[in-house]
Amino acid sequence: MVQHVGIIGAGQMGNGIAHVFAVAGYDVLLSDVNEEALQKALSRIEINLHRQTAKGFVSEAEAKAALSRIKTTHDLTDFSEVDLAIEAATENEKVKIAIFQELCPILKDDAILATNTSSISITRLASTTDRPEKFIGLHFMNPVPVMKLVELIRGIATSEETYHIAETFIRKIGKTSANSEDFPAFIVNRLLLPMINEAIYTLYEGVGSVEAIDKAMRLGANHPMGPLQLADFIGLDTCLSIMQVLYEGLADSKYRPCPLLVKYVEAGWIGQKVGRGFYDYRGDDPVPTR
Repeated sequence: MVQHVGIIGAGQMGNGIAHVFAVAGYDVLLSDVNEEALQKALSRIEINLHRQTAKGFVSEAEAKAALSRIKTTHDLTDFSEVDLAIEAATENEKVKIAIFQELCPILKDDAILATNTSSISITRLASTTDRPEKFIGLHFMNPVPVMKLVELIRGIATSEETYHIAETFIRKIGKTSANSEDFPAFIVNRLLLPMINEAIYTLYEGVGSVEAIDKAMRLGANHPMGPLQLADFIGLDTCLSIMQVLYEGLADSKYRPCPLLVKYVEAGWIGQKVGRGFYDYRGDDPVPTR
């Protein structure tokens, strides 16, 4: 039975995952190497809980109780009692593997280990751990408190028991799971990121401006936000990582990352989280940077 959940990484995804588990009544341990990231995560969770309270999704008492269930730590040795550990670090395979190698000797023998990777092979990541049968992919969508879907990905060694336990707690936190086979970028990003990459090619080739491309897809395809705005929201570094996984994993030229995407990442203009991407967010209103 899963009751105590540990989350490694207090960024955009990690704090959202902590939020939904705490609201659902789970005890949550949120870990990060950076104290500032932990404090920002707690502030963000509190703000998001207030929003949910204002909209009537949770009561004030439930929001207060959820916040009290979240503890923070810098030390992975505190994960010795968790029933489920979810890695939500940066989309970098070497970083994830280093975390698993440090974490596995600490975890209980029966603890489940999960990764929130949006594109990397679950089978390959599982093979670096001491519990491939208890390893699973849980790809939450961003923003986690709002989005209903969790992609559930089995590696070759993931047991049926682990899969069914994951199905159960995903349902208990109010999400819906979609099963994806363990192929590069799974389902959502296999479809979404090539569209974003093509939008960047459309900009790169001068077919349209940032404003025109986003307007065209919002009003012409009824998308809630344009693909370049969405890229900034996801993070251009994450977009590039996923495209590289697709390109290397499937060996098809249609997945080649656009050179303009590479340039923006090289410049450090990786989207909303740093204030600049395809839009400049440092003023009162976002302004296209190209």
